[in-house]
Amino acid sequence: EDEIIKGINNYFRKIAEKQIRIAFEQAEKELDDLHQRTREGIETARLAGKQIGQLPGRKLNVKKAATAKEIIKLHSREYGGSLRDSEVQKLADISRNTLYKYKKELREELLHQDPEFREKK
Repeated sequence: EDEIIKGINNYFRKIAEKQIRIAFEQAEKELDDLHQRTREGIETARLAGKQIGQLPGRKLNVKKAATAKEIIKLHSREYGGSLRDSEVQKLADISRNTLYKYKKELREELLHQDPEFREKK
């Protein structure tokens, strides 16, 4: 009787494994089909002369960026404020990397507006 139960369990395990394998193969085929359709769609758009992706050199304007940059200009020690970078980061509700990216962008903007900004620092 014990051998019969083991045999039945083994049979069901093999059926389950086969069903799982079939499900994964089907999912993989669907993903491959999706990739193929995407490639075809991009190629069709390209042949029709449509812009694919963002234009080179263009920056994405994020609503939060303007607010965060104002906070940085008002409160950062680098711009005459009294807060350290970590405090400005929390106040602006942005990540450390984003803070430094915005500070770099602000420096570049100031350099374009006022070439003597570099000497003032």
